[in-house]
Amino acid sequence: MHIEHDGIIESLSDKINIIISLYEKNKNQKEKLQSEKNELSEQLKIKEKEIEKLRNKYETLKIVKTVLASSEDAHDAKIKVNRIVREIDKCIALLNR
Repeated sequence: MHIEHDGIIESLSDKINIIISLYEKNKNQKEKLQSEKNELSEQLKIKEKEIEKLRNKYETLKIVKTVLASSEDAHDAKIKVNRIVREIDKCIALLNR
């Protein structure tokens, strides 16, 4: 009977050691995955900030392009108006002769 108990105790001890080993392995894997998750979260935050900066730059460039296009159009319009005014002045000069 005593030998039987020793065998059961030894078997339980082996199983407990296996469970402890598996627990430690899973604990280490969990810590590794948690660390990786934290690192990826940080990278994600950095990329989101970069995306936001690029969006702001893009919006600024769109506004600048619109302003430049408008000022170029305004410049072209001024040139056309000046040309028309000169032509009208020539016509008036011809009529005054």
